[in-house]
Amino acid sequence: MRIIDLLRTDGIRLHAAPADKAAAIDLLVDLQNRAGNLSDTAQYKTDILAREAMSSTAIGSGIAVPHAKSTAVKRAGLAAITVLEGVDYEAPDGLPSRLFFMIAAPKEGGDLHLEMLSRLMVMLMDEEFCRKLLDAGDAETFLNLIDTQERAKYPDESAAKASGVKDGLRVLAITACPTGIAHTYMAAEALEKKGRELGIGVKAETQGSGGAKNILTREEIAGCDGIIIAADKDVDLARFDGKPLLRVPVSDGINRPEALIQKVLNGQALVYHHQGGAAEDAAAGESAGRQVYKQLMNGVSHMLPFVIGGGILMALSFLLDSGAAGTSAFGSSWVLPAFFNRVGSIAFGFMVPILAAFIAQSIADRPGLMVGFVGGSLAATGATFAYFADPTAEIVSAGFLGGLLAGFVGGYFMKYLRKLCDRMPDSLEGLKPILIYPVLGLLFIGVFMCAINPFVGMLNNALTNGLNSMGGSSAILLGALVAGMQATDMGGPINKAAYVFGTASIAMAEGGFSPVMASVMAGGMVPPLAIALSTIFFKDRYTVDERKSGPVNFIMGLSFITEGAIPYAASDPLRVIPSCMAGSAVAGALSMAFGCASPAPHGGLFVFPVMQNPLGYAAALAIGAVVGMLMLGLLKKKKA
Repeated sequence: MRIIDLLRTDGIRLHAAPADKAAAIDLLVDLQNRAGNLSDTAQYKTDILAREAMSSTAIGSGIAVPHAKSTAVKRAGLAAITVLEGVDYEAPDGLPSRLFFMIAAPKEGGDLHLEMLSRLMVMLMDEEFCRKLLDAGDAETFLNLIDTQERAKYPDESAAKASGVKDGLRVLAITACPTGIAHTYMAAEALEKKGRELGIGVKAETQGSGGAKNILTREEIAGCDGIIIAADKDVDLARFDGKPLLRVPVSDGINRPEALIQKVLNGQALVYHHQGGAAEDAAAGESAGRQVYKQLMNGVSHMLPFVIGGGILMALSFLLDSGAAGTSAFGSSWVLPAFFNRVGSIAFGFMVPILAAFIAQSIADRPGLMVGFVGGSLAATGATFAYFADPTAEIVSAGFLGGLLAGFVGGYFMKYLRKLCDRMPDSLEGLKPILIYPVLGLLFIGVFMCAINPFVGMLNNALTNGLNSMGGSSAILLGALVAGMQATDMGGPINKAAYVFGTASIAMAEGGFSPVMASVMAGGMVPPLAIALSTIFFKDRYTVDERKSGPVNFIMGLSFITEGAIPYAASDPLRVIPSCMAGSAVAGALSMAFGCASPAPHGGLFVFPVMQNPLGYAAALAIGAVVGMLMLGLLKKKKA
């Protein structure tokens, strides 16, 4: 936190000539407002005057530093004026004040105003420095003088910056969501932006689908006040041993950044003690439901690249092989579609084993990975004791449901096996990872899956037959339900549950074309499209910034990225979310009614050509977006 970070050129007025103390305050408050630091100018002025009523904020020696903590401050900031003739500001030495700095601090901003006041006093004790400020001819020169003086008075910060450590970083964060696309970066941006508004250094590391970026350094971790983990999947916490640490869902990073930062600064985060990487240590203090959700999302996040990549390549094979439609060779009748189909099928085939493996790993750490992977493979292949006794016996795949069971049962078995093995002599420690864990884990999961597969397979077949036989009102209702779920929390648990159901339905659908997946994708595309249309046709319902961002949601919606609607939903959830849900439900229902089906689990506009009835699908999407737009126009209030 530095003076130069809080004072901008539009908050500076040189050689001003206020008639008295009241006029000086009016001028400084106006500069704070021009700099964009205030949400309510009148309230902030009232708070400034209340502070002045306690005692004058004139320091003496021609300096005055009026300040206030106020609910009217939306962003911490400074304003400055120079008055060459001076103003009677009731200074203790009786001299007129010529150099003014006004501090605006948020009500919940801790002791920011005191820190700023202390730093200013240290710098302004230098009479030569004050004389140079009074002589400055323009705002840029004024700022440069402050920057130079601040570096001279606080050389440790300059040395830290030269060594590559960002100065003033008080709060660090890691953000991560299951898909590693939108929520991850939105949470990071919200935390860092709120830190800038509060005058508090915040840095967020993003663990997205392309790997970790903006990685926290060892020096930054050592010097910070605490760490925020805003994540819906497991994050390695070993490097934060001994530091105050706050664990929350990624949605809290987007919607409650200020509250999280204040909890860390106020000492409300518990000190984290790492215990050798055990998953249960990272989950301490979380509810059972939250732990299960994170374990499931850890599997889903690792599964998605296989599902999306494999599904889209398979869809392309059908697009390239349209001439063989209706034949057994459809998708592989010649070399290029056959290549896409084979590669895509292999990737897609890893869906269940990868899901189970990383669910188990999130529960039992590395010992659970192999057990989950084998259990998921046994579920996908439908291995049973009857098959080993008679290889001609019918195989019934346990599919996605079997993979979920393998992941959770295998993971918790390994977790408790590790606890049991902790009682063994230390001399046998080396045998655990290379002999005991893999052999006992493999035997257990093999017996369990072979015993349970026939029953899960029957349930899986019943679901498949039920989905494939759905028609009329029941299918339309299902389409409305799964599509509406996509718009409830814009990428949260309910959204992800619908998406996982949709991807699983591709494997269950006849020929790999899933009507459910088509409805799910329509439901996820509508919210950004409805908001983009609404910002154009109902401009008076949105702020200037919201209108500027509106067209971007056309791209987000057409690419099946629901999260583009989150900022609008967060600012007005009671009106935006029901409107989006209604539009999504209409699109999902119409998609079912029009007989649309998708062989790909993602892609949005780019997979329309490979869908069944693409024109009907486009119509369903357009109608749903218009319904959402009209509801937004009806429910949202006009902006002043």
